[in-house]
Amino acid sequence: MAELKVRTRETGATAVVGRTGFPHVTSVTGGELDIVTSPSQPGYGPLDLLYASLASCLVLSARIAASRFGVLDRLTEVSAKVTGEKAHDEPSRVARFDIEFSISGDFDDTVRHAIAEAAENEICTVSNTLRGNPTFTSRLSE
Repeated sequence: MAELKVRTRETGATAVVGRTGFPHVTSVTGGELDIVTSPSQPGYGPLDLLYASLASCLVLSARIAASRFGVLDRLTEVSAKVTGEKAHDEPSRVARFDIEFSISGDFDDTVRHAIAEAAENEICTVSNTLRGNPTFTSRLSE
């Protein structure tokens, strides 16, 4: 019997900031991004990145769902708009995520709903992680 080996892509990011200035984020895959700190500045802030991560995971997961349902060839476009509401009490956190899917293609609303539900509740790693209770392991390097 052959052994099944699953290869996963290494992921992660490092953020650095000095006494002044803006955080600079580098991914293990070589991506770089400067983070803004004011809502009036153009660019991505930490919450924007959270919403963007969820939105991008959802649209990719919807495409996977369409493939699983055998309708990928009829899919035209998927978009997911993600917003949220911060909690009014402590600790600081997002209390609610609002997701608006738009799924275009040659299929009915039943299939659209099935694609959105599978994407959000079964396939998307980000939504599954946010719904779960992940463990945080922190350490202080020397």
